[in-house]
Amino acid sequence: MGLLNDIFGNEDDTGKETGDENAKLLLRKEELDIDKSNVQKGEVEFSKEIISEQKTVDVPVKREEVVIERRSLNNEQSDSPITEEAETIRIPVSEEIVNVNKRTVVTGEVSAYKRNVSDTKHIDETLKREEVLVNKIGNPDVVDSVITDHQ
Repeated sequence: MGLLNDIFGNEDDTGKETGDENAKLLLRKEELDIDKSNVQKGEVEFSKEIISEQKTVDVPVKREEVVIERRSLNNEQSDSPITEEAETIRIPVSEEIVNVNKRTVVTGEVSAYKRNVSDTKHIDETLKREEVLVNKIGNPDVVDSVITDHQ
């Protein structure tokens, strides 16, 4: 009686519809319902840092020097007497000095931007579907056909 109620009874939550002489069994399957949403993955922050380094530079400079040469004249006679007046010779001496100044120059530019990159995520999921099983008891004649509804 339980089998006859299942075949000819009312529709239940398993998808079976029954009538007095006709019986329907609704077949179901699972499909993937994929939705995408944006989530913040992180952020990039960039700024500047100051790095100090010691720089050694060799700068060629010029300077003057006075060379004093002494020569012996073998006691040659002079017509000028020695006086108390001081005789002074002045020779200016110069040199190059190095003046060090610092200046700031722009050496480059850093910019950042975002771009969209397309990628593919592979999803492996097990889906279920229902198939009909026809069990013949005895030797009944069964015609199996497919009817498609074009709506």
